[in-house]
Amino acid sequence: MDAPPPLSTPPAPPVLPPNPAVPVFGPQDATQLRQLAIGHYVVAGLMAVFSLVFVLHIVLGIAMLSGSLPMKSGGEPSSPEEQQFVGWLFTVMGVCIVLGGLTLAGFVAYAGRCLSQQRRYLLCMIVAGLACLFTPIGTILGVFTLVVLLRPQVKAAFAGPAGVA
Repeated sequence: MDAPPPLSTPPAPPVLPPNPAVPVFGPQDATQLRQLAIGHYVVAGLMAVFSLVFVLHIVLGIAMLSGSLPMKSGGEPSSPEEQQFVGWLFTVMGVCIVLGGLTLAGFVAYAGRCLSQQRRYLLCMIVAGLACLFTPIGTILGVFTLVVLLRPQVKAAFAGPAGVA
């Protein structure tokens, strides 16, 4: 009689190297987050002021719509339809820019608060990217914020007990 073939043992699973520990969130990281928060507040204020410049466009558009601002086209008075069109264009574009700028400024200020409290990591990342639209100061702030937030120890600090919610 033939003997059954010997049972082979399954190969041992490969030994994976241990995960490197996440570096410890140190005082330098906390200081940089605090400085970035202050930078967010300053840039938010500048964004709000610069977006309010377009209130002038709203005033000009309303003046064109009311007819109190005479417009000339080629030395001749422009038609009321042209004046209405340009007036609405100035008014709508001015309102959109002012509202968009103030909204972005509000988000940047809120992200500064979240940075100081180490909360809402994803919001801080998104706002850092959006801050890059406000050149040159917002670009510098956004890039520095992204560099700091992408560090593993900073990301871990946001995921800790203070980073929930």
